[in-house]
Amino acid sequence: MRLDIRYRTRFEYDAPVHESQNELRAAPMSDPRQLLISYRVATIPASRVFSFTDYWGTRVDAFGVREPHAALDVVAEASVETRRAPLLTASPPIDSVIDSAFRDEHLEYLQPTPHADWGRGVADEARRELDRSGPDLMRVVLALHRRVASSIRYEPGSTYVGVEVEEVLARRVGVCQDFAHLAIAMCRSVGIPARYVSGYLFTTNDATGDDPDADAVRVQTHAWFEAAVPGGGWLALDPTNATEVGLRHVKIGHGRDYNDVPPLRGVFSGSAEPSLGVSVDIRRLGTSAADAARSAAAAQQRLDEARARRARLAHQAQQAQQ
Repeated sequence: MRLDIRYRTRFEYDAPVHESQNELRAAPMSDPRQLLISYRVATIPASRVFSFTDYWGTRVDAFGVREPHAALDVVAEASVETRRAPLLTASPPIDSVIDSAFRDEHLEYLQPTPHADWGRGVADEARRELDRSGPDLMRVVLALHRRVASSIRYEPGSTYVGVEVEEVLARRVGVCQDFAHLAIAMCRSVGIPARYVSGYLFTTNDATGDDPDADAVRVQTHAWFEAAVPGGGWLALDPTNATEVGLRHVKIGHGRDYNDVPPLRGVFSGSAEPSLGVSVDIRRLGTSAADAARSAAAAQQRLDEARARRARLAHQAQQAQQ
């Protein structure tokens, strides 16, 4: 699926500020389930943008505005093509997560973090799901995902960045960041590495994630989580919408929790009070004739390769019989 995304943030100050320094994380990444086709950033007032990849693998666009200004506009435009995620064929036992090499590799995604620091309530809830799910790791992860999805009611503005996961579980209400943080905390509390994902979702309703009839929507940024599966990579799940991550999800980056992948973080010099407005416009594009031709050619190539493999195997078998 081809998606064009326009992310815009506008700061307005009640008095001019003299300088601001900012970091933007809005660029979709390229990975096995999506390809970034184009991306650009512009600011008003104009500034020089310095881009780099942070420790977690997320693109960061850093920029500063030194002249006095009463407003700051940041616009990031991207085109991305999403694909079906490769199927996880591994279904290891839950005990596989205690392997020392696996734990060492994922240690950062096993420990409590500021937004995923669980207590007894979260741990007990996760343990009950673990006991009910049996020894299969995938069943445990999916059970924790379903528990979070069914335990919390989506309500915009009901929480704030920094609310503890124990409070989210007790109040049973939150937004997508809360769903993701609670799922991460539950996974980690029973020894399953999990990480926070920041991204976009093409929908008109964050509460359900419905596929809209329209080809253009205005949304906010979205969040979900990924759980590590030994021998299988990362399983991406969206507990806000009780679904697996699919073609309409676009990943920006991941980290231990929200603090590692905030869309925009900055400071300014001055005593003004800021106000903030954020919007994300996404347009879904139909598959072009060229895209269809490339897909057909790739499918034919895979078919030809499979036939060639079968022919080689048949020839080898015939030789063995002789």
